Amino acid sequence: MTDGVLKVEENCEVIMHFDLKLEDGSAADSTRVNNKPAKLVLGDGSLTPNFEACLKGLNKGERKSFTLAANDAFGQPNPDNIHHMDRARFSSDMTLEEGMIMAFAQPDGSEVPGIIRSVAGDSVTVDFNHPLAGQTVIFDVEIIDIIPLVTHH
Repeated sequence: MTDGVLKVEENCEVIMHFDLKLEDGSAADSTRVNNKPAKLVLGDGSLTPNFEACLKGLNKGERKSFTLAANDAFGQPNPDNIHHMDRARFSSDMTLEEGMIMAFAQPDGSEVPGIIRSVAGDSVTVDFNHPLAGQTVIFDVEIIDIIPLVTHH
């Protein structure tokens, strides 16, 4: 690091704006909406290795766009992640509509988002796949700042 130019690499905190778009141009996620840049440390698990690979080597202030195939982005939908649940598991005053996303509590207390795919009589089909599974994603990045982390040896 003699040239003083910071690049994204391991042991850095990266502050960035990103837009996730689908191939048709529709926005899937964006940090610009609320003007809250994302903050992450490479390797902390908040991004998949493929997304991290896109960021490596970028300079502060750089903007770049990457197209990731479904397998490199959020993977393919897994049929095992689609569950049929009894309508009784949902509160009776709740209106369940196709396409709505709701949080489901896990036994360990964490929550997982599920998408309601269909409601038929007493059966509710819930899809726990990532909403972007199976989609080609355009990852549009702007690196705002790079903060090297002090490593203790």
